[in-house]
Amino acid sequence: MSQAKTGDVVRVHYTGKLEDGTKFDSSEGRDPLQFQVGGGQIIPGLEKHVEGMEVGEKSTVTVPAEEAYGPRDERQVQTVPREALPADLDLRIGASLQATTQDGRQIPLTVVEVDDMQVTVDANHPLAGHDLVFDVELVEIVGTEPGPAFG
Repeated sequence: MSQAKTGDVVRVHYTGKLEDGTKFDSSEGRDPLQFQVGGGQIIPGLEKHVEGMEVGEKSTVTVPAEEAYGPRDERQVQTVPREALPADLDLRIGASLQATTQDGRQIPLTVVEVDDMQVTVDANHPLAGHDLVFDVELVEIVGTEPGPAFG
């Protein structure tokens, strides 16, 4: 049997869950996820787990937050005056916004609190601070040429 190794382009089916069993993502009903092992295209903990798997192998791995989306950083939560934001923005709790940094990078934000005077937004990834559980199946090793990150 062939095993996935650094440089291989692989295709995996996966289901991602929080430790309480809440599913946050899955390839179910879609094409398998395609990526290059060692290419930094997926979270490090899952990538490390796939390396060494054999085609057809299924397994479950718990990826600690540090090897997923990192720890939550409370400095990423900011409160801004409501008047500093465009009047037509969707400011419901849970709404997604985007800010642009001075160097032009886009930062996704989530509205976490709103009142008449101010809006609190969180720039942490929604899965930051969570250990993640993945059920993974190595479907195939495509080759060693980099392909699109998502097949």
